[in-house]
Amino acid sequence: MEETKEDLKRVIGVFGLSTNIINIIVGSGIFVLPAIIAAGLGSSSIFAYLFCGILITLVMLCFAEVGSRVTTSGGPYVYIKTAFGPYFGFLTAVLFILATISADAAVANAIVDIVGSLFPIFKLQSVKILTFLILFSGFGYINVKGVREGVRVVKFVTITKLIPLLLLILFAWGEVSIDNLSITTTPTFTEIAKISLILFFAFQGAESGLSISGEVKKPKRNIPKGIFISIIIVLILYILIQTVAQGVLGDSLSGFKENPLGAVADQVFGSIGFKIMTFAAAISMIGYLSSSILSMPRILFRASKDNVLPIKPLTKIHPKFNTPHISIICYAAAGFLFATIGGFEQLAIISSATILLIYLGVSLSVMKLRKGNHETKNEFRIPGGNIVPILSSLTIIYLLSNLAQNEFIVILSAIVILTIIYFVRKKKTVKE
Repeated sequence: MEETKEDLKRVIGVFGLSTNIINIIVGSGIFVLPAIIAAGLGSSSIFAYLFCGILITLVMLCFAEVGSRVTTSGGPYVYIKTAFGPYFGFLTAVLFILATISADAAVANAIVDIVGSLFPIFKLQSVKILTFLILFSGFGYINVKGVREGVRVVKFVTITKLIPLLLLILFAWGEVSIDNLSITTTPTFTEIAKISLILFFAFQGAESGLSISGEVKKPKRNIPKGIFISIIIVLILYILIQTVAQGVLGDSLSGFKENPLGAVADQVFGSIGFKIMTFAAAISMIGYLSSSILSMPRILFRASKDNVLPIKPLTKIHPKFNTPHISIICYAAAGFLFATIGGFEQLAIISSATILLIYLGVSLSVMKLRKGNHETKNEFRIPGGNIVPILSSLTIIYLLSNLAQNEFIVILSAIVILTIIYFVRKKKTVKE
C-alpha cells in the first residue's frame, strides 16, 4: 500500500473522492436556496445557475491542475502556500477553518430545527445540545478509527441523500407547467451576479473535499477525474431541481423559503412526501457534516505540520489507525462548541465570499506554479495557456465587488487582524 511522507495511507479511489466532494457540495443549501433564488430572479433563475456553473467549472479546472501537481493533504491551503508562501498559507488556513466550522455549526442547528418541525422535543435546549454532542463526537470517532471508515460513511450518506432528490425530480416532472418556466423578462448581469453570490453557497465544498488529497490513490490521475465527475453531477442535479421546483410551484415558490422542496413534494405526493423530503434534508445535512469532519481536520494537520499553525499536537498520527486523530478531535470539539453557542444563520454570504477569496488564490496559484516549472508525467494541465485561470480570477473579483459594505468590512477586518497576528508571531519567533 502506498504511503505518503505525511505517514498517511493512500486508500481513497475516484469513487470515494467524488462522493466526498458531492456530499459536501449537496449539503443544506440546495434544500432552501431554490425559493431564495426564485424570489430574486423568478423563472429567470436558470441564468444564476448557469453563471455559477461556468464559474465553478473554471475554478475546478484550476483545482484539477494544481491538485495534480501538489498532492499532499490540505487542499487549497497547501496549493496557495506552495505557490505564494507561508503568509498566504496562514491566511488561507485560518479563514478556511473558521468559515467551515461556522458553516458546520449552522448546518447542525438547521438539522435540529428541521427535525424539530416534526418532533417538537428537539426544540428543547438540552436535547439540542445532546444532538450536537452525538453528531460531532460520533463523526469524530468514526474518522479517528480510519479514513476508510470515514469514506464508507460518506459513500453511504451520499447515495442515501441523492435517492429522494432524484425520485422527486422523476415524479414531479409530470406536474411541471411550461407556463411557470416561461421567461418573461431578462435580468441584468448585475442582478444575476448579486443572486449568484448567494447561490454560490450551494456550489462550494469541493475545496473541503480535496483536503483528503494526501490519502488519494494515484493522485495525479484520480484528483482531476474526481473533480470533473462530481462537478458535472452536481450542476445537472441543481438545474433539474430548480426547474422542477419552479415548474411545479411557479410564482408561489418564493413563499416557501424554509422548505421549498418539501412544498414540491407535498404537492406531488401529499403530506407523506413532505415528511420524506424533510427527512431527506436532514440526512443531507448530516452527510455534509460527515464529509466536513472527514476532510477539514486535514487542513489543521497539514498547516500545523508546516508550522503555519504552531500547534504541534495537531501533527500527531494515531499509531494504530494512521489518522490525524488530535486534529480530528479538536475540529469536532470546535464544531460542537460553535453549534452550542449559536446558529450562525447569516453566514451564507460571508462564507461564500471567504471561499471565493480562496478560489481566487487557487486560480492565481496555477499561473504562479507554471512559471519556471515544466509539465511532468501524468500531470493534468488546462489547455489554452492562462486563459482559464485569468477568466476565473476576473469572474471571482467581479462577484466579490457585489458584496455589501458591511460584509466587505467584516472580511477585510478579519484579514487585517490575522495579518497582525502573523507578523507579530513571526517577529517573536525570530527574536527567540
